[in-house]
Amino acid sequence: MTAALQTFDEIRLLAGRSLRHIPRIPEKAFGAVILPVVFVVLFSYVFGSAITIPGGGDYHAYLVSGIFAQSMMGTAPGIAVGVASDIRSGLMDRLRTLPIARGSVIAGRTIAEMVELAGGIVTVAICGLLVGWAPHGSVLETAGAFGLLLLAAFAVTWAGTYLGLLVRDPDGADGIAMAFIFPLMFLSGIFVPVAGLPSPLREFAEINPLTSLATAMRELFHVPTGPLPDVWTLQHPVLATLGWVVLLMGIFGPLAIRRYQRMGR
Repeated sequence: MTAALQTFDEIRLLAGRSLRHIPRIPEKAFGAVILPVVFVVLFSYVFGSAITIPGGGDYHAYLVSGIFAQSMMGTAPGIAVGVASDIRSGLMDRLRTLPIARGSVIAGRTIAEMVELAGGIVTVAICGLLVGWAPHGSVLETAGAFGLLLLAAFAVTWAGTYLGLLVRDPDGADGIAMAFIFPLMFLSGIFVPVAGLPSPLREFAEINPLTSLATAMRELFHVPTGPLPDVWTLQHPVLATLGWVVLLMGIFGPLAIRRYQRMGR
């Protein structure tokens, strides 16, 4: 077996190990699968009647497109807690003693998180169709929207991986991740148009990567976007999102790899 095939097999086995924990510990999938559905139901039926989109349009379609962006953030606490749990249990140390590629451990955990996210995306899509959302773009645009979402989630997993390696405590990793995620979620264009926010919250929301991703989803799905401020990140949301992906991977990818390599020293 070549080195590449062996590494691929190692990643597959380690990803399968992480995924097999879900049926035994179903709460592991809460952030990626259940939480987005809660937001869809909550905002659609509790707050939806009080929220309108300036310029017209269905709020349910606006909301669900944003929830896709919000679901992407569920990968960060999930992988942070998973990595920290592996460190606390000693599994990470045992894996480091095995004759396997160092990157296989992180890659396996990342692939497992992406599979969980894919399940969450399917669940949100089904709920969205039930409440009135539907993609109106071409097949290529719709596929591009989901591809962009997965790419953004992959970048976020590196931030979560670094956090888990840095904190090493599952509770601490989850608390720190959520402390960043909730402000980013609610100070963004996921739930309401950012043009109506007061300054300086509006200025923060305009450059928030979640606002760019949510706007890109709406643009590719051809659903209402509401009034968009004249800022580059929202006038070109797809390019802005790709820029954020490159930035996150460029920062947290090397940091996570270096942190993992130094753990055994």
